[in-house]
This record gives sequence, structure tokens and C-alpha cells, in this order.
Amino acid sequence: MRLWSIHPKYLDRVGLLAVWREALLGQRVLEGKTKGYTNHPQLKRFKSHPHPEKAIANYLLGIWKESKRRRYNFDRKKIGTKGRADRIPVTRGQLKYEFRLLREKLKGRAPRIAQGLACVREFESHPLFEVIEGPKEKWEKTILQ
Repeated sequence: MRLWSIHPKYLDRVGLLAVWREALLGQRVLEGKTKGYTNHPQLKRFKSHPHPEKAIANYLLGIWKESKRRRYNFDRKKIGTKGRADRIPVTRGQLKYEFRLLREKLKGRAPRIAQGLACVREFESHPLFEVIEGPKEKWEKTILQ
């Protein structure tokens, strides 16, 4: 499961579809409707939110908005608990790590997009997150060195 902290506009088609599916799974986990993934590290920040179900719904809404911008047909009705949620802090180190990870993944499946991202120096977080200073998050499973 990869619930990106970076803005979904940077994801390719495959990445956007994957994060939609994985966030829907995360929503089911937070609603207590699954037996698996209950301790997945990517869900820690949602679980620590005062309103986890609203937080994941707002996360899904950000992905849905990006899908609309691209003229995809993601089903908004699949997004659960409605209402605004307080933003979740994410460290600048985490964003940098994820951006690097995304570029590495795209080198294989979408080299042109990876090339285009190589010149991006200032990147945005997903709208649910508030960027704070700090290193990569402790819960992050390190793939890249």
C-alpha cells in the first residue's frame, strides 16, 4: 500500500489508479471492515488523526479531484465519511523521499514523465497534508538509500 504524500498531479495514470484503489482499501481498514492491513505503516498518520475516517475521505477527495481534472471517471460515491478534516503534518524529508521514489518508479514505466519531473525543484503535497520541516517519517519503509 502506498498512500502518497505528494500531490496526485505528479502521478502517472498507473500511479493514480493504484493510489485510488489503495486509499479505498485504507478507508475500509479505518472503518473496521477488513481483517488485513490493520497495522500497515502508511495508515499510522490517519489513525492518529482525531477523525481518521474524515481524514481518509479527504485524502480520497484529493485523488478524485485530480481524476476529474484528467477526465477519468472515479466514483465519488465510494468516498465515505464527509466533512472537512484537519490537515495532517508531513515532513519535507518525507516529501523529498517520495518524490525521488516516484521518479525511480517512473523511469521504468513512464520515462517521459520521469524526465519531466527531473526539473521540478519545488513540489506540492497532497492537499490533506501540511508540510513541516523534518526528515523522512519514521514509519516509512525505506526502499531507496
